[in-house]
Amino acid sequence: MRRSGFLIFSACVGNLLEWYDFAVYALFAPYIAASIFRATDDFSRLAQSLLVFGLGAVARPLGALLIGLYADRRGRGPALLLTCLLMGAGTGMIVLDPPYAAAGRMSIVILCAARILQGLSAGGEIGGAAAFLAEQARPGRRGLSASFLQATMGLSNMLGAAVAATLTTFLDHDQMAHWGWRVPFCIGLAIVPVGLVLRRAAPAAPPLSVPRQDRAHHHGLAVLRALAGRHRGALAAAFGLSVLWAAAPYALVIFFPLYAQTALGASPHASYVAYLLGNVALVLGALAAGRLADRLGARRVLVAGAILLAVLPAAMMGVLGHRHDPATMAAVAAGLCGLVALFVGAAPLGIAGLFPAPVRATGIALSYNAATSVFGGFAPAVLAALGTGIHGIAAPALYVAAAAIPALLGLAAPAFAGAGLEIPMGHAAESIPAHTPGDERMAMTTQRRHGA
Repeated sequence: MRRSGFLIFSACVGNLLEWYDFAVYALFAPYIAASIFRATDDFSRLAQSLLVFGLGAVARPLGALLIGLYADRRGRGPALLLTCLLMGAGTGMIVLDPPYAAAGRMSIVILCAARILQGLSAGGEIGGAAAFLAEQARPGRRGLSASFLQATMGLSNMLGAAVAATLTTFLDHDQMAHWGWRVPFCIGLAIVPVGLVLRRAAPAAPPLSVPRQDRAHHHGLAVLRALAGRHRGALAAAFGLSVLWAAAPYALVIFFPLYAQTALGASPHASYVAYLLGNVALVLGALAAGRLADRLGARRVLVAGAILLAVLPAAMMGVLGHRHDPATMAAVAAGLCGLVALFVGAAPLGIAGLFPAPVRATGIALSYNAATSVFGGFAPAVLAALGTGIHGIAAPALYVAAAAIPALLGLAAPAFAGAGLEIPMGHAAESIPAHTPGDERMAMTTQRRHGA
């Protein structure tokens, strides 16, 4: 049990760092805009800041391709180490980025380069981590194990919100715009060495042999040919699922504080507290969804989550139009996060079950990050441009309802209709974890440590 817990924690620590950096950028976007960008009005600066936030999403598919292939060829462990290093480099560049008043346009260039590095890291993180968590768990607990990937997103958001609430309590607006917004990124930078140590120390999951007919998939372009050929239906279904997997957290979770401030007139501090409390529901709900996926099957949980996300957020956010006191904001934030958790908690198992082990990390990474690059990273910028809503319906609710359509179509595809998701992944020949050189080296190191 302790070994399994350590494996889960070491795999998720990079995801925690990724979502923490993404969350604090969105939370502090107005302050970053005031420091790094030059414009005639606050809205123009905020729009530029959010567009640079979305720039990281553009790099995600490239990171998915390069690091996904690396994970399928060299092992999940080395790939997870690489993503941690890239995220740390990008975060360090943000910490050291000089203000516009000191460096002019170069400060914007540095911020863009940092977001690209973070995007490359984030693109490769999801595939390797989701594949690793699903493969290392014993049958009957794969959904719960994989759900920790999304639970750490909630923990990251809680950490970011706690830092934001603390800073806005003790610093005024000018101090926040001048230097206070850099503090959360310094904290994120401190997480990097912890992640590296944990991932280097983590034992690999027991390496098993890959079926002979699938060994050719380990050779670079052969992975892409296999995905575009015999696994094309799975790739399309995974992309449809990933549209909602990407859109819902960004629109209903990450964007919530900005929505509360711009549409409702809430103070930054009050919106951060509501965001913090809401993410408690995200953590608990994601773990509960993973357990439900083990008992009922990932597809059933995903269908229920997609339908509820299409219908309920409009009514829940409509309440805020009439009452937006701190208690109501916290309750609505918790409800929205709970809905998101039901879907995203089961999504890692659902998408991992679509692909055989030799192409799993690449398949997950490509489908998820292709969807995120369009529907996720730029969601805050699109929602800020849309304003409060359309015909009385909150813009984030409309955005997520539209994203639920391709998700439901993907879940109805033949790739999801088979038994692959209902049968524990370890019982299928195609689901056996790849016996890669990187994993073998990690396993041999572990054996030497324990005197085997």
